[in-house]
Amino acid sequence: MKEKKQNKYDKAYLRIAREWGQLSYCKRKKVGAIIVKDRMIISDGYNGTPSGFENCCEDDEGATKWYVLHAEANAILKVARSTQSCDGATLYITMSPCKDCSKLIHQSGITRVVYLDGYKDNSGIDFLLKAGVDIVHIPNLEADLHEN
Repeated sequence: MKEKKQNKYDKAYLRIAREWGQLSYCKRKKVGAIIVKDRMIISDGYNGTPSGFENCCEDDEGATKWYVLHAEANAILKVARSTQSCDGATLYITMSPCKDCSKLIHQSGITRVVYLDGYKDNSGIDFLLKAGVDIVHIPNLEADLHEN
């Protein structure tokens, strides 16, 4: 019963992360992240440029600019500027983390990652598994919405 309830919450938080990702100005891919601790959302983020920069993520050729921040990095950095802590938190993200963001996730104290779509490179997930972070992949949120 507890597992079914957790699964229901996981799906709800993933839907929030997906909606949050729609705020991104990136054209190629919109990614959203939510950090939850003790059943409270303590941070959110989406992929985009740093504060004070133009809201354009791609260059004239359509390539992502080097300084664009990933959704999970934005969410973790928001926590760093607050009085909150990521220790023991869960990260809900619409795309699995890259290898660089996985280091931030581990160092921030996040102990669980729930994601929707896979990133082109699995090395971030591999690193997190090696670090002992619990990983949950919910690949088809739409189909699951109709079951509950």
